Amino acid sequence: MSKVKEKLKHYMSKAIRDFNLIEKGDRVMACLSGGKDSFTMVSILAELRVESNYIFDLFVFTLDQAQPGWDDSKLREWLELHKMPYEILHRDTYSIVKEKIPEGQTYCSLCSRLRRGNIYRYAEEKGYNKVALGHHRDDLITTLLMSILYNGQIKSMPPKLLSDNKKHIVIRPLAYCQESDIIEYAKEQAFPIIPCTLCGSQDNLVRKKVKKLIETLALENPKIPSNILHAMQSIEPSHLMDKEWFDFKGLNNHPSA
Repeated sequence: MSKVKEKLKHYMSKAIRDFNLIEKGDRVMACLSGGKDSFTMVSILAELRVESNYIFDLFVFTLDQAQPGWDDSKLREWLELHKMPYEILHRDTYSIVKEKIPEGQTYCSLCSRLRRGNIYRYAEEKGYNKVALGHHRDDLITTLLMSILYNGQIKSMPPKLLSDNKKHIVIRPLAYCQESDIIEYAKEQAFPIIPCTLCGSQDNLVRKKVKKLIETLALENPKIPSNILHAMQSIEPSHLMDKEWFDFKGLNNHPSA
């Protein structure tokens, strides 16, 4: 086993244990977009399933959003080579996004909403109780800073989430994994990547700016990305300003009578 694979496997296993992402009897639907992150997640999840003595089911779901140039033939070959049960569902969300969002504006929000709706609907229809997404450590910390800087909220992508309709548990097994390791592993495995021609065509996305900011700071202090991730797990309500989480009004130093 290569060092990078061993590292990714270690951190995926740790995330699964730390947050109880997968339990015995779970029916896990792993979403494979065709990108390096989801390929990595599916590849290692399949191995962890074998090592767990098949205590959970794993099904691969890909949503074909009708983007120009979409070709999933190599993806299908890869899934069949690895004997993974899968379905590729065609839904033309691309045309909807292009119609609704003016040229030059960010497509991601509407695109992800439509994609999420199709994913949840399919999972419910087929009886999958866990939906696995390929967001990694760098996605989580970038989302945190974006939320602080642009939305005025301290929130991010949690490793485990109950959907708004209370019907789905969304899990992110790559929560501890670094993107640089995923890039190396994807090259090593020669995954048949399908590029995104929608959000990937926009150069000035806020996410890219924030990601660049983190990368720049990390040049001076390499621990900054891991420190941000740790901050998400080490909250001090008494040192913030949220009155719902800490009783500031009741805090006093009045001498007892």
